Amino acid sequence: MDRVRARISDKRLCALVKAFLKAGILTELGDREESLTGTPQGGILSPLLANIALSALDEHFTQQWNTEMGSPAQRAKRKRNGMGNWRLIRYADDFVLLVTGDRHHAEALREEVAAVLAPLGLRLAPEKTAVVHIDEGFDFLGFHIRRMRKRGTSKHYVYTTPSRKSVQKARDRVRTRTCRSTLNTDLDLLLTSLNRSLRGWAIYFRHGVSKATFNAVDSHAWLRLASWIRRKHRLTSRKQLRRRFCDQGWRIAQNGVVFTGASSVAVTRYRYRGANIPTPWTPAATSG
Repeated sequence: MDRVRARISDKRLCALVKAFLKAGILTELGDREESLTGTPQGGILSPLLANIALSALDEHFTQQWNTEMGSPAQRAKRKRNGMGNWRLIRYADDFVLLVTGDRHHAEALREEVAAVLAPLGLRLAPEKTAVVHIDEGFDFLGFHIRRMRKRGTSKHYVYTTPSRKSVQKARDRVRTRTCRSTLNTDLDLLLTSLNRSLRGWAIYFRHGVSKATFNAVDSHAWLRLASWIRRKHRLTSRKQLRRRFCDQGWRIAQNGVVFTGASSVAVTRYRYRGANIPTPWTPAATSG
């Protein structure tokens, strides 16, 4: 709340935020439980307050970067002296520290992060905090980021792909929509629902190296669809499936609705823009 008040002078709004924090939690049985600390998970205020609280990390590491590592000459000098260089990347309550240096530099930074968070009443979750090499890879915001050798060459590049957990979530959604309990659904409505779900999932991951993953998810969805249709209409062979429910080759369609899946989303590489992205809260110039 101190960090909120430093930014927002409207006492009524600060009181509303504080009321949210003290509102408690409504249980499944309809009872109200007091919340002594933190914000309820899934609450509309939780992401905002997490973002405000963890801005302390941004301030700490931005100051380090500007004073000690801001120029190529400074970073080169630190490297010659056996010191590491690092940069913080944060989105809401998820963040990574990218380090150029040795493992002990990264481990020391983990303790530094814990020290910055401690005055805010926050601590790192041991099960979610790890020190890994870029060649081992790590998951961040649903992506798996890892440096690998490009096939057919000796060059290494950093590849960003959908993580296994994200892919499994997409497959689970397909499985839920094509389980036995949905056999009373019309095929065209099922196709529309699957297309929306897979397209929305693919739009998020389209900026990574995702084409092969999209094809794999679509193959899984097609097999689930084919099995669903055969159970619903008691088909005995794939020839019947193709003749009655496919329009072009093995593409499943019904009443003008075609299964397009995740592959309908084009993969487009994200171009880093960095500080060129404008911010709406640039401080106004003050006169002395």
